[in-house]
Amino acid sequence: MDINTLTGKLIFLVVLVFSAILHEIAHGFVAEKLGDPTARLMGRLTLNPKSHIDPFMSIALPLLLILSGSPIVFGAAKPVPVDPFNFREPKKDMAIVALAGPGTNVLIAIVAAIVFRLLTFAPPNMIVDLLATLAQIFVYVNLLLAIFNFIPIPPLDGSKIFALILPDREAATYLSIGSFGILIIFFLLMFPIGGFSLQNIMFNLLTFSQHLLGL
Repeated sequence: MDINTLTGKLIFLVVLVFSAILHEIAHGFVAEKLGDPTARLMGRLTLNPKSHIDPFMSIALPLLLILSGSPIVFGAAKPVPVDPFNFREPKKDMAIVALAGPGTNVLIAIVAAIVFRLLTFAPPNMIVDLLATLAQIFVYVNLLLAIFNFIPIPPLDGSKIFALILPDREAATYLSIGSFGILIIFFLLMFPIGGFSLQNIMFNLLTFSQHLLGL
């Protein structure tokens, strides 16, 4: 299967949406384990795409990036609701919940890489080639989701993890920019500043991570 064909791009999009859904379910699952049942009560601990898909972030944006040939393609499902007031230690528990999302993507990438390596020992045929390509797509997509979400700019998961090391007052101020933080992220991705290019950094981290997994 050629990933550059329309069929390949659609499969890439499906893998991206599915991986983003697992990312959000992981947030909700860990939040419930730490005392917050909000995600379950709102029907978000399900694989049903209708409960998670955001028309712009899950479909339109990644499809636009794929069709435009962008080297960095990302998307997201609707964020799972989390109520920190249900946690015993809100600051620490929010960081753990945040880590669960990209951590799940890293785990999926590792499993997919293992599957890919095992398939190299199978006699080559159309089915094996298809499965190997799917495994590579799962590795690429989930590493990209993990790297993107680890960026320490609110509202991404990395910001909640980084906030854990800040004093409470500074952490609250830092996280308060989350309402427009996504605009900062898009700007940094699209427009390099001086020698700093967020897109290049992500691409280099992605290449390095794939190399570590033997791809």
